[in-house]
Amino acid sequence: MTPHIYIPGDSGALALGAGKVAKAIEKELAERGIEAKIVRNGSRGAYFLEPMVEVACDTGRIAYGPVKPSDVKSLFDSGFLSGGHHKCWLGNPDEIPFLAKQTRLTFARCGITDPLSLDSYKKHGGLRGLEKAVAVTPAEIVTQVTESGLRGRGGAGFPTGIKWKTVLDTAADQKYIVCNADEGDSGTFADRMIMEGDPFVLIEGMAIAGIAVGATKGYIYIRSEYPHAVAAMSKAIGIARKRGVLGATVLGSPNAFDMEVRVGAGAYVCGEETSLLDSLEGKRGQVRAKPPLPAHKGLFGKPTVINNVISLASVPIVMDKGAAYYKNFGMGRSRGTIPIQIAGNVKYGGLFETAFGLTLGEIVDEIGGGTANGRPVKAVQVGGPLGAYFPRTLFDTPFDYEAFAAKDGLIGHAGLVVFDDSADMLKQARFAMEFCGIESCGKCTPCRVGAVRGVETLDRLALNIEPEKQIALVTDLCNTMKFGSLCALGGFTPYPVMSALTHFPEDFKPAPVAEAAE
Repeated sequence: MTPHIYIPGDSGALALGAGKVAKAIEKELAERGIEAKIVRNGSRGAYFLEPMVEVACDTGRIAYGPVKPSDVKSLFDSGFLSGGHHKCWLGNPDEIPFLAKQTRLTFARCGITDPLSLDSYKKHGGLRGLEKAVAVTPAEIVTQVTESGLRGRGGAGFPTGIKWKTVLDTAADQKYIVCNADEGDSGTFADRMIMEGDPFVLIEGMAIAGIAVGATKGYIYIRSEYPHAVAAMSKAIGIARKRGVLGATVLGSPNAFDMEVRVGAGAYVCGEETSLLDSLEGKRGQVRAKPPLPAHKGLFGKPTVINNVISLASVPIVMDKGAAYYKNFGMGRSRGTIPIQIAGNVKYGGLFETAFGLTLGEIVDEIGGGTANGRPVKAVQVGGPLGAYFPRTLFDTPFDYEAFAAKDGLIGHAGLVVFDDSADMLKQARFAMEFCGIESCGKCTPCRVGAVRGVETLDRLALNIEPEKQIALVTDLCNTMKFGSLCALGGFTPYPVMSALTHFPEDFKPAPVAEAAE
């Protein structure tokens, strides 16, 4: 049997040197005259172990990591092609604690299959959901998705089934499925991992959505900063089209659905669904007033389903295993699993897919292992640059949409950024306002002007100019932005500002003036 060596081609792994490791292994194979197949898989998401190289042996797959190019010769000398021990030896990847503790539904194939092999995808359970979808009515698909409890994983948490039913019930000569892959939040990489590591699952999910609502065309809007994801999705779509997964007859059924990739120009505001639609139409990305909702009048004025990558990639498992199976995971109104992305100053950074319900403390301290430098954790920002900062006193909060909202926070795209005790929360609050000012589309006054005035107010506070007046002013400003902005960019900027001010008031007080020496 020809040895199979798995080396991630995922952006995160490449940033950590996976490309150099692959070249070193290719060179070593050639020099030793060994014939082996190298598969550039996606990452499993344990980035603290990347580049993680796996070898398929008689006993299963054996992982090694983190592997440096300088380790390659000794790996071969240790007999790693047959699972030999080495200082980088990790054993069965499924038994690595960070991976073993997960509940992988959406990411079940990530890091395991060849991302661009449709046969590998099918071998590991792919297309079962689509096969079931073409055998039932659109209304039955929508019912299944609704009963599963699946909610938007892009931030708002809106029930996916309700959105789909609205589009299904809206009559039109043309409908669209739009995938929002404009993943721009700090500390987030789940969308990118799916697109680079298991692109067919997103294609399958979009095809199911198209059949469910009567849409025949889909678009994946990917940010320009993700060139590897753009390439992987484009190749996968071509393969799916050739194999009859997409086209005039999806899997030989009477249903037609095709799709294509569109690349954004890097505007954060285009992650907001109506700005994204304007950008797709070739216009400047600006927020649209609602109503009308995109479900009634979206892309090119037609009924449109807009879902995040993870929402659509979760649909195949719902259709394959059934609504009850998916709904069995989670808590309260937050059903299924959520890919938590752990980043910042943390020991074990990476993607951790689990059912809703773990506490923030369990995620940061037990799964993330605390800070990378060993200093105490001061704050965790959840939900991207517009997410609230949670102090340790709130670490008992369950990872659940409603539980976070009750503590004036938001899960958003489920990205966590960990900060140690050296973080200056006044500076973090200022950054939120500055970020909003830079990324604002400029359409509404509370966001466009409020963010600039917020920076000025916090700068005066930092200089100890009438501090009580500045705190009152920034609080009032946040209230105006929260309730007066057209979209979540201006509406959510108050979350990091007010949480920093509320939970870390000591960082907003002027430093005590040292007494003059006698």
